[in-house]
Amino acid sequence: MGNFRLSIAFRISMNYLKLLLTHGVLFMIIFSLLYMYSEKQKYDNMATKAIEQIKTEGVENFHNPYGIHGLTIRIIHEIEERELYNDMNYTSPGRAIYHGIHYDRDNKEHILLIEDERDFTIRDESYIAYFQSDLTQSLQNMLALLWKIVILYLCIVYLILHRGKKGDIKIFEPLRIMSATANRLTVNNLDSERLNIEGTKNELKDLAVVINAMLDRIETSYESQKQFVSDASHELRTPIAVIQGYINMLNRWGTKDAEVLQESIEAIQNEARSMQDLVEKLLFLSRHDKKTLKLTKKKFNMRLVVEDMVKETHLLATNRVILSPILDDVIVYGDKQSLKQAIRIFIDNAVKYTSDGDQIIIKCQKVNEDCVITVQDTGIGMTQKDIDHIFDRFYRSDYVRNKNISGHGLGLSLAKLIILAHTGKIKVRSQFKKGTSFIITLPKRRF
Repeated sequence: MGNFRLSIAFRISMNYLKLLLTHGVLFMIIFSLLYMYSEKQKYDNMATKAIEQIKTEGVENFHNPYGIHGLTIRIIHEIEERELYNDMNYTSPGRAIYHGIHYDRDNKEHILLIEDERDFTIRDESYIAYFQSDLTQSLQNMLALLWKIVILYLCIVYLILHRGKKGDIKIFEPLRIMSATANRLTVNNLDSERLNIEGTKNELKDLAVVINAMLDRIETSYESQKQFVSDASHELRTPIAVIQGYINMLNRWGTKDAEVLQESIEAIQNEARSMQDLVEKLLFLSRHDKKTLKLTKKKFNMRLVVEDMVKETHLLATNRVILSPILDDVIVYGDKQSLKQAIRIFIDNAVKYTSDGDQIIIKCQKVNEDCVITVQDTGIGMTQKDIDHIFDRFYRSDYVRNKNISGHGLGLSLAKLIILAHTGKIKVRSQFKKGTSFIITLPKRRF
């Protein structure tokens, strides 16, 4: 039974059936009670009319015109306890089985007998009238009618289920089509297969739209991963080829040639460092993508960090003009090493894309309690197309590639992830062949 499956349409039909039957039973009970109550009301009205007739005609002249309809009367004098009138058929109807249901010993059958009594006064004389209402025939009529209603109701239930099942199948037809389409989806047709939303309505259309949007995101992510692997392989292929070339050269001429040996060692060291840098950046991106990147945040003075990087840049880029006109004390809450790495990427890019004698301006400012760091240069600048893509992984402009400027195109991607992880913002201003400015804003931590 664990593997027994029922279709949604069948389950809905069964739910309809349960509701129809339970509400049908409730309807029958309420109908029966209302029917019998209306019958009792009829006899109560007869009793009221009988009292009015007795008061008008007098007890001695009274005769019961309702006896043939099932209402019988017994009248006694309240003080003398003397019986004045009695046309009851059941003076001792027998033991009550349940409230008004009695067993008639003479006819050996159950009867539904309702008893009532009323006090009334005629010329200062007090009387008591006892009434018996035989509702047995009314009950039998009600049961006969009830069976007909039950049969009619069951026919209606059958028609509702029969038509409802067809309606359910029609409603869930789009789901079947969606399932078939999803079953056909593979890596090869992910870009072409989508759920058809034509003909669907309401929630099913919303579901199809959501699934299509999810497939679009999966396709984008998959293509991004493919491009990422392709670009990473391409970037790693170059240093590996260089290292392999120098190894072959050493193998061909041996290690006796000092110049060849020294050149090979330096080249292999440079390519190894380049590969190490690329692998570290790839690992950083991978940890970010897997949501495993951890930042150790604490409060620190950003001015001290920027000052250290300005000093390092003076030492490493002696042929550039390094300026730091504004260095304000700004307390920042964040991961000190990660932020330092991000700012270092912007400064390294400024050095890389400038020439001898160009200016690099580094500022750390406190603006409205926020920390604003600016890295500005007078280098080669960027076109609008480059600005739109500089934060994409492995992106490098054609102009840069033609200039044979080294790099992997991952630095700015890393820097952006770090700044965003600190709820910061990056603004880029650039003019081709005139220079570029990166403005990083780190918001004040609200405690």
